[in-house]
Amino acid sequence: MSQNALAIIVLAAGQGTRMRSRLPKVLHQIGGRPLVGHVLSTARSLGAQHIEVVVRHERDQVVAALAEQYPEAVFVDQDDVPGTGRAVQVALDALPADFDGDVLVLSGDCPLADAETLTGFLAEHRRADAAATLMTAVVDDPTGYGRVIRDADGGVERIVEQKDADAGEVAVREINAGMYVFRAQALRTYLPAVGVDNAQGEMYLTDVPALLRRDGGRVAASVVSDVTVTYGVNDRAQLAEVGRLLNQRIVRRWQREGVTVIDPATTWIDDDAKLAADVTILPNTQILRATVIGSGATIGPDTTLVDCEVGEDAVVKRTDANLAVIGARATVGPFSFLRPGTVLGADGKIGAYVETKNAQIGEGSKVPHLSYVGDATIGRHVNLGASTITANYDDVHKHRTEIGDEVHTGSHTVLVAPVKLGAGAKTGAGAVVRKDVPAGSLAMSVAPQRNIEGWVQKNRAGTGAADAAARERSAE
Repeated sequence: MSQNALAIIVLAAGQGTRMRSRLPKVLHQIGGRPLVGHVLSTARSLGAQHIEVVVRHERDQVVAALAEQYPEAVFVDQDDVPGTGRAVQVALDALPADFDGDVLVLSGDCPLADAETLTGFLAEHRRADAAATLMTAVVDDPTGYGRVIRDADGGVERIVEQKDADAGEVAVREINAGMYVFRAQALRTYLPAVGVDNAQGEMYLTDVPALLRRDGGRVAASVVSDVTVTYGVNDRAQLAEVGRLLNQRIVRRWQREGVTVIDPATTWIDDDAKLAADVTILPNTQILRATVIGSGATIGPDTTLVDCEVGEDAVVKRTDANLAVIGARATVGPFSFLRPGTVLGADGKIGAYVETKNAQIGEGSKVPHLSYVGDATIGRHVNLGASTITANYDDVHKHRTEIGDEVHTGSHTVLVAPVKLGAGAKTGAGAVVRKDVPAGSLAMSVAPQRNIEGWVQKNRAGTGAADAAARERSAE
């Protein structure tokens, strides 16, 4: 097997107690993916022959969350022996016995290590012809990190965890970033020699470089220029900070692709979202999960789109939409709520204070304001009057409303499903439609108006209304 062959081991066995959560730490999300999902997506892009994920805490939950999306990953169980050294050892044992390439070790809670950084890291390791290469960073406050101790010639001598460091070592500002490349054979040779004689009682992977040095092996270090790629997540504050940094990257990437983002600080775009050139994103907008937005569309302000598809030149403002399709040149909002199954055709409109669900609304059709449209099929060039409602639920079952092309409904129409309105039909204001309406017909359900003379003076004597009525009568 080629020495340039690559195996990637992702460490995801920890409990993450500082998160104070029932959810395993590596499954907490930023950018629309679990922390470890970002790591696995990057690992996939590096072309490794093997990707292994070491699991232990809530292992079934972690595997269930990842297995379908990352079928190439092999999940390996860590046993009762604690520590990163043991985690890598069990993963190494799961590799083919003849694997003799490089082993890249990544942390499942470090989602900002991008493919470009890791490709450069691997290249440095191979250029140095090292048995092991550490990723390191120089930081102002190294608290909590392992310190990289160098010899008089500047070579890496060892890594000391903070709890095991003396005063001089604590003062060192070069930290171990927790990412490594090892030759597989070096790990096979030295991991069995790693003990648990330390403050944590754990089998440290960081002991391997010192053992290599002792026997004359070459240990290199790659100092990253952007320290943020090394950031891990241990608590909710760090989760928020890493999420902010990831979003900053994503927004900047789309800006360079021709997307106008008016206020990057209040715009959130998930990693799987796709935006075309000339999209404009207004403040306080979230483009989440696999949302796709066509060229020229304007989204926001104050809008959240989850798994939506928005066509070219559409305008969506002050809207909450989930699993909805919005056609080209359509307009949505303000204050619209599009639930799953909503499909709005090209040049259509869903207006102010409208809720839709499982509704297909045809080309050029309008639901302008104050309406609920659920479980409905609406044809082309339909106009629903204000406060039109499809009454789709009878306390037991949902029923469907069908509306043909060129139908116009009067204000406050209630369509009691199941019901069908033929092409070109009309309804009068306040109609309650319980029966199908033939094409071209007018449906009305209005009782004759009855005026009771003198009712206010008799029943509301002494009120402002009674006084006003009396003044008007006396003026007649």
